[in-house]
Amino acid sequence: MPEKDAHERIQKLLVTGDNRLKQGVAPEKARESYLQALEVAREAGLEESVRPLVEVRLADLQRLARESPRSAPPEA
Repeated sequence: MPEKDAHERIQKLLVTGDNRLKQGVAPEKARESYLQALEVAREAGLEESVRPLVEVRLADLQRLARESPRSAPPEA
């Protein structure tokens, strides 16, 4: 894949993951998008520049998972 195409694909995948989070889609789907972006970057030889972007997003997913209420008790 040409580098320009790889850049566009990576950007699209990162934005897709971000949008999934904003729209309340399951965090696993956002994680999939981020990991796909990293894979495209790896294949295009761009991993070093993309990895920090993906790592920040994955860390945010972990933080959100820790902060989200597990299961609220039913209201009486």
